Amino acid sequence: MTKHVAVLMGGLSAEREISLRSGAACAKALAEQGYRVTPVDVGHDAASVLAALKPDVAFNALHGKFGEDGCIQGVLELLGIPYTHSGVLASSVAMKKDVAKVVMAAASVPVPKGRVVTRHEAASAHVLPIPYVLKPVSEGSSFGVFIIKDQDAPPPLELAAADWAHGDLMLAEQFIAGRELTCAVMGERALDVIEILAADGGWYDYHAKYAKGGSKHVLPANLKGNIYQEVQHLAIEAHRALGCRGVSRADFRYDDRPGGTGELVVLEVNTQPGMTETSLVPEMAAYAGFSFGELVKWMVEDASCDR
Repeated sequence: MTKHVAVLMGGLSAEREISLRSGAACAKALAEQGYRVTPVDVGHDAASVLAALKPDVAFNALHGKFGEDGCIQGVLELLGIPYTHSGVLASSVAMKKDVAKVVMAAASVPVPKGRVVTRHEAASAHVLPIPYVLKPVSEGSSFGVFIIKDQDAPPPLELAAADWAHGDLMLAEQFIAGRELTCAVMGERALDVIEILAADGGWYDYHAKYAKGGSKHVLPANLKGNIYQEVQHLAIEAHRALGCRGVSRADFRYDDRPGGTGELVVLEVNTQPGMTETSLVPEMAAYAGFSFGELVKWMVEDASCDR
């Protein structure tokens, strides 16, 4: 019997548009792989919609709040519907960047130094020595991120705005100069390492992530063999420390500048990495010999409850 897959997409977070693109790409590829596919634009009625639909598997293509933070995973557990990616606890912990850092550090995974502050604190005075980074504790796709590098720069006043939509708590971290690296884990296997270069020479912001031509991906990253292997090793260690399942992607900074610190740190682990036409995980999987269709098929066949 043909397996019925509900592709969960859209959702209620700031990353809705990216999720719709991820979901559409995955739904098309799964249909081409022979599955019966039903796209589901997830809203507050998700539980009743899924209970009525009764799919064999839920393919989670959601990003951000309610889709990446353990909420939809809990609904799927209650309904007994096997699903892709990480389970309730790993999703919740990984989404809370401050908590994830504590867990990873306890597992000897190197992370940047930093602390949690309120957005009003960060708007009124510099909360760390410049240069530093401010980011919402529970947001993705570089929403609400500030990099303060100019010694004369004021604190980001936008954080005090009445219409600020990214939560009251911010993670302040020392800025790690150097290279932007990323590595995905597929099951228990680390894929190859990509170096990300923003096309405009800036940082890997929303435009660089999702606009065609917004960034250049160097695959495999041009790194010394021991560093390359260490990135892969740390991606697996971070995945395991957080209890991730299926596919995850760890993001890194590596300071190999002349006279630099040589520091290699994990910035965060994405339990719901993007699956759009410009996304990193499909590119890494393709380099490892998996077509996009084979990748999403592997994810469906890996799905389960109690993850």
